[in-house]
Amino acid sequence: MGRRKIEIKMVKDLNTRQVTFSKRRSGLFKKANELSIMCGCELAIVMFSHGNKPYSYGHPNVDAVAAKILHQEEPNPNSVQCSSSSNDETLNKLNEELADIMDQTYEEEKKAEILDKKLAQKKKELEKVQDLSVFEAMRRSIKERINELEAVEAMLMIKEQDQCSSSQ
Repeated sequence: MGRRKIEIKMVKDLNTRQVTFSKRRSGLFKKANELSIMCGCELAIVMFSHGNKPYSYGHPNVDAVAAKILHQEEPNPNSVQCSSSSNDETLNKLNEELADIMDQTYEEEKKAEILDKKLAQKKKELEKVQDLSVFEAMRRSIKERINELEAVEAMLMIKEQDQCSSSQ
């Protein structure tokens, strides 16, 4: 009688789950041991049971593998590693291009600042012109009112002269 394939799902019964955990844990640790012996690799497995009890296996031991992982330098994705002189030349060219681009960026930023200042000045001038146009409109309206008052005054004077000449 061979092995049966079982459906992978959560075991509902707590006791059955604990038994399954123990058997599978020991099987996993045996496979990890075989892998480390056959391939000569270092490995560590850490797991926690349903009751938060830790179990671990490591070759040579868990602490050594964890220390190796924790103290390992993470590779910097922005760094370029070179091993030959042609790669060094390429790196130097890239560094020069980068410096040129950074200089151009700096110059463009300076130009942008100057343009921003000029734009602010133009806005102030525009506001002054708009204020002047408001004052000009007020001046025109005052002139029109003065002309209306002069016309009324002239009419009143003509009317008084007509009244004075008719009474004589």
